[in-house]
Amino acid sequence: IAALGRLVLRQALEALRRCDELALEPGHVAVNIAAAQLKAPGFAAEVAALLEELGLEAHRLEIEVTEGVLLDRDADAIAASLRALHRLGTIITLDDFGTGAASLTHLKTFPVDRLKIDRSFVRDIGRDPGDAEIVRTIINLAHTLGMTVIAEGVETAEQEAYLELH
Repeated sequence: IAALGRLVLRQALEALRRCDELALEPGHVAVNIAAAQLKAPGFAAEVAALLEELGLEAHRLEIEVTEGVLLDRDADAIAASLRALHRLGTIITLDDFGTGAASLTHLKTFPVDRLKIDRSFVRDIGRDPGDAEIVRTIINLAHTLGMTVIAEGVETAEQEAYLELH
């Protein structure tokens, strides 16, 4: 999986560079990263070298990890890799937040810049008071910790309005 992950990362960053060359101004690119990649010795250095090779600034790369990655048996190596990537300037995003078993300790231990609220909570925020409360709590928690929040699966004006209020 690590070899495939390297290929996907390279292709995503090359696509970002091509967009730049075409003056499309795409902003940044987000890439899901597997635990195996983060545990590989020198992964952050590989990312840094790839960014340099392609002439891209680190803040234009968003590293997405799921809660499951944080629960890996080799969490220390993963934390070290994420810290090194964070020091480079990449954005670290915890994807599908709320669906796994990550604890609040993980939000302290790992350098997380953004939380992505899973679509399963966003889908019914206008109809299910429990989901609405979970979403509001996640937003408040993230903002208190200085994180940005992204809500996945916003499909209605009602969902958007609720999220804008909170």
